[in-house]
Amino acid sequence: MNPQRKKRLFIILGLLAGFGLAVGLALSALQQNINLFYTPTQIANGEAPQDTRIRAGGMVEQGSLQRSGDSLDVRFVVTDFNKSVPITYRGILPDLFREGQGIVALGKLNAEGVVVADEVLAKHDEKYMPPEVTKALKENGQAAATQARP
Repeated sequence: MNPQRKKRLFIILGLLAGFGLAVGLALSALQQNINLFYTPTQIANGEAPQDTRIRAGGMVEQGSLQRSGDSLDVRFVVTDFNKSVPITYRGILPDLFREGQGIVALGKLNAEGVVVADEVLAKHDEKYMPPEVTKALKENGQAAATQARP
């Protein structure tokens, strides 16, 4: 093999190795930062991973909101009208948070099946519902009942 070809071969192999390393690092970073959406039914059936950041969403059950008197701890139950999952949160809830409304909570599922949220997202207006929650409710046949409410 002449020196010119050998030099080109090493350059091409170096570029391929660098490109492969860059792709590997990018995929590794994305995998660590991804948080998938799970419905209460999926969480109750054990499909959601424990101690991994997830998004859990559904409708806040009427009468399930419990506030701590001496701290910012809040506990409520989210349902997809099939199964329910308790969620705990420490902090100030969004102004638009209400019982009977759709929310998405970001946090980790613990061993007791409780989602320990570090962020709670509420709807934007009375007609908005997070797309994941809408899809989950449609799959359970509850979309018409929830959208018909004033």
